[in-house]
Amino acid sequence: MTSAKNNNTSAGSPLGAGGYGKQEYTITVYTENQIGLLNRIAIIFSRRKINVESLNTSPSEVESVHRFTIVINETEDVVKKLCRQIEKQVEVLKAYYNTNEEIIWQELALYKVPTEIIAEEVKVERLLSQHGAKAVVIRKDYTVFEVSGQRAETDNFIKVLEPYGLIEFVRSARVAIIKDSDGFHNKLKEFEYREPGADVTENEFLDKNEEVFSM
Repeated sequence: MTSAKNNNTSAGSPLGAGGYGKQEYTITVYTENQIGLLNRIAIIFSRRKINVESLNTSPSEVESVHRFTIVINETEDVVKKLCRQIEKQVEVLKAYYNTNEEIIWQELALYKVPTEIIAEEVKVERLLSQHGAKAVVIRKDYTVFEVSGQRAETDNFIKVLEPYGLIEFVRSARVAIIKDSDGFHNKLKEFEYREPGADVTENEFLDKNEEVFSM
């Protein structure tokens, strides 16, 4: 099994490639769409008593292939081991890990506030402009604002709205794109079009990581 991070640089640990310092990592997992896989991946983390900060599942750019985006705070060594364990699942095609500097990521947040108060006490247009927010629902009893961005941006808007009677707040899981990825889907499609050979392994993708899934 190759390292989940297919390059020669460290993952950005503050203590170097040894990975003894904890920091935030985003794990990206490409999988077949199979019932029960999410539960089995969650067990890998729970058995090691690792808290998952954020978990998002979605379709990928490849039909029938799903993408898991998992955020944890751990050392690089632990993250490497987790990716290897995840890749042992038959339905998993590949798992990558990255630091925040190596990805482009966003979260979405919704905020519900009383319409009467926010309309009377706040210049709403200026508020939205200053914080990159938009109103998605306006009713007599409440208004819902939306902010997309990184954690500091969504957290800051909570503080702005709290004095005006913030009723409810919810934030989505992270979505992320790897900056230096040169196209997982292109390599996957090329591999799918190849004729099967005489010696077919249980999971061809895992046995050809360097050839097919290098990032």
